[in-house]
Amino acid sequence: MVFWGGGTSPWLPRRKPVRIYCMMAFDLQTALAQLDAVVAEKKLSPAAAENIRTWLSEPYLEEYASQVAEHLASGKLKQLDDAFWTIMPFGTGGRRGRMYPVGCNAINDRTIGESAQGLADYVKGHVQGKLLACAIAYDTRHRSRHFAELCSQIMAAAGFTVYFLDGYRSTPELSFAVRHKDCACGIMITASHNPPEDNAVKVYGPSGGQLVPPDDAQCIERMKQVTYIRRIAFAQGLESGKIVYCQEEVDAAYLAAVTAQSLSGPRGLKIIYSPLHGVGGSVVPAVLTADGFEDVELFGPHAAPDPDFSNVPGHIANPENPAVFEVIIDRAREAGADLILATDPDCDRLGCAMPRSTQPGAPWTTLNGNQIAALLTDYLLGARKAAGTLTPDLYVVKTLVTSELMRRVADDYAVQTVGDLLVGFKWIGGMIDERGPENFVFGAEESHGYLAGGHCRDKDAPVAAMLLAELAARLKAEGLTLAEKLDGLFRQYGCHAEKTISIKMPGEQGMEDMKALMARFRSNPPQAVGGLKVAQTRDYLSGTVTRPGGEPAPLDGPAGDMIIFDLEAEGNYVAVRPSGTEPKVKFYMFAYTPPEQTAADLEATKAALAERLKAMEADLSNSRQ
Repeated sequence: MVFWGGGTSPWLPRRKPVRIYCMMAFDLQTALAQLDAVVAEKKLSPAAAENIRTWLSEPYLEEYASQVAEHLASGKLKQLDDAFWTIMPFGTGGRRGRMYPVGCNAINDRTIGESAQGLADYVKGHVQGKLLACAIAYDTRHRSRHFAELCSQIMAAAGFTVYFLDGYRSTPELSFAVRHKDCACGIMITASHNPPEDNAVKVYGPSGGQLVPPDDAQCIERMKQVTYIRRIAFAQGLESGKIVYCQEEVDAAYLAAVTAQSLSGPRGLKIIYSPLHGVGGSVVPAVLTADGFEDVELFGPHAAPDPDFSNVPGHIANPENPAVFEVIIDRAREAGADLILATDPDCDRLGCAMPRSTQPGAPWTTLNGNQIAALLTDYLLGARKAAGTLTPDLYVVKTLVTSELMRRVADDYAVQTVGDLLVGFKWIGGMIDERGPENFVFGAEESHGYLAGGHCRDKDAPVAAMLLAELAARLKAEGLTLAEKLDGLFRQYGCHAEKTISIKMPGEQGMEDMKALMARFRSNPPQAVGGLKVAQTRDYLSGTVTRPGGEPAPLDGPAGDMIIFDLEAEGNYVAVRPSGTEPKVKFYMFAYTPPEQTAADLEATKAALAERLKAMEADLSNSRQ
């Protein structure tokens, strides 16, 4: 059994772990008999029972066996079923889930250790021309420091030099560190915007991007093959030089790389910034200050690193959620601020709020990820045009479920858009590597992830915060707000509205429900959504596109578990996909009205599209039954 010093529970958060192995005696045959009995009574699923049997009897899992046996003896069957019903999958960026001290479907020393050991084994056999080195960082969550040290011990034991960012650091800085230190790989301990009880390990390749095919599947296979996990003591690694603190060097280099993306212009803006209890307070204010913004207030109630996200509504620190801005808006009104910026716990996603207009007492509003993406696309391409550096070789990148407004803006500037990518910023990072960073301008995904510049290969909230603040300051000097600028884009390119809903489907039954739901959409697609007929169905799993009453034809696009229903009105469509990081299905709804139908009465058009999205949501809700 493994305890962490300073408490009586084996799973209390501790910043400085002390491992004490207590080999509690238990009788294997008794435990196996208890397991057989509860399976016969159908109190555990067969899949869970098979994995529990492995954890009880395999020598390489012996340090956990007594805890599993104790769970059986004390009847903690629900906990066992949740922790063992499957082997935690490797999602869009890593392994993410609820922490629990035992179980192959939980985040714990074993599942984190398997991930690090498998990464080490894979990299040593496949990555050439790079130092055998790994950059490691961690966020403010419970046990993040512990898991980061564990990964460092494993990578050092495997022969890697570990460049360790000591103290809370952002995910984009980890991506940058991989590139800056010329590492073969990187590890970030974070669960992004997930609930406080979750954590995760994200792994990175030598470009600083998350693994993409074929490396992702091959690395995952090595993780599955891990039995014994080898490690050295963290202190020993530091003393021998196999683990190296590098945060001062990397902090300075990352700050310089981010601010190198800045554009000249006004800086007369009062900003309130919230890190939502995450790592952002260590970097975003510094970036804004270095870029010339002198009036930046760190929002006090969210400033302290706090793994429970105590002062955030629902304890979900996600800038996609407008509710997190409500209390900050109260402070912004009081302080006379012009802009609110907020980042998620690992500081790779950015959200914002601003007044609807520059009129005194104007109501405040938030922007969704698609809207921020369009504004930044226009800002960066407009700057290129003004500087005379706009060329047809330039390109922007987005995913399939990111608004087409971004493409329409890019088309108007006569630059290329790569837009047929699956969900996940790793695909955007991979595209930058494939096409080359020299002509890359901007990448974005609807879930508030953005990148400008070639300094990293993951979404970067600090650089997005800086650019958005620059745009807001420029607009203020012109007598406009970000919300009014967005209205201008709507008048020019057509009104765009989006909505995303998520349906949680946890556990083994939830996984079966998800599979059944996707199968129903494939076998019996809706004939209409939101009052608009379905014109065609794009199935990215089968690689086909099908019109009503027609035969499937080949679909030119990536392969993944996603369906898009294109509706009869141009620019209106719905996408459905299982999440790659959480147990839920996501529905993405897009409504659009062309500019010639928008300009006459923009507010009426917005209201009509909002009603259309409601109708879409209602139809999708009915189709789930």
